[in-house]
Amino acid sequence: MKRTAREVDQVQGSWVEEHRRKRFSGSMNEAEQDFNHVMLSVIEDGQFSDHDHDTVINATCLTLIIGGSDSTVITLTWALCPLMNNPSTLKRAQDELDIKVGKHRQVDESDIKNLVYLQAIIKETLRLYPAAPLSVPREAMEDCTMAGFHIQAGTRLLVNLWKLYKNPRIWSDPLEFQPERFLTKHVDLDVRGQNFEFLPFGSGRRVCPGISFALEFLVCVEPSSYF
Repeated sequence: MKRTAREVDQVQGSWVEEHRRKRFSGSMNEAEQDFNHVMLSVIEDGQFSDHDHDTVINATCLTLIIGGSDSTVITLTWALCPLMNNPSTLKRAQDELDIKVGKHRQVDESDIKNLVYLQAIIKETLRLYPAAPLSVPREAMEDCTMAGFHIQAGTRLLVNLWKLYKNPRIWSDPLEFQPERFLTKHVDLDVRGQNFEFLPFGSGRRVCPGISFALEFLVCVEPSSYF
């Protein structure tokens, strides 16, 4: 683990140094202005004067890379399990792909809006097998009362998402894999943090910045895994 962490850190560090050299030489074109470029611009504005600049950039970028790749792989892996155990669900997804996409090409980004059942499968996977069973910690900035409990300033709080997604008062047959629930009763449920019974990407100012990418990636990649 430590060796891998060092290797990843070295790769990210080399990217930062390459961007820094190109910025100083003026040889960086617009297509190369990625997140590292943005971070270097922010650092130059003096917004992190009390911290080591390279540490801030590397830590931020690695958080996005590791957080995005691990959770996506976990979700794709878990999506395979219920599909293999539910032939009727698999057949319905195959039929949708045959009709909306065809049998002679891969799923494209423009197809996603038409693959409503496949989207429902992804949502049900996120509900039944959340990559993050606990939410990202939040810290109370001041004393407050929540659900009748007094919360002191500085207290860290986590939401038990796994338990929330298995609550029978919200989800009928909560332990069953039923993508159809997102086409009927929960069809209008938003996955971007607006409905608190389903928060696969968090909510508020700290919501996952990769929501759109993750949803499109999962819908595009998942069919190639089993069809």
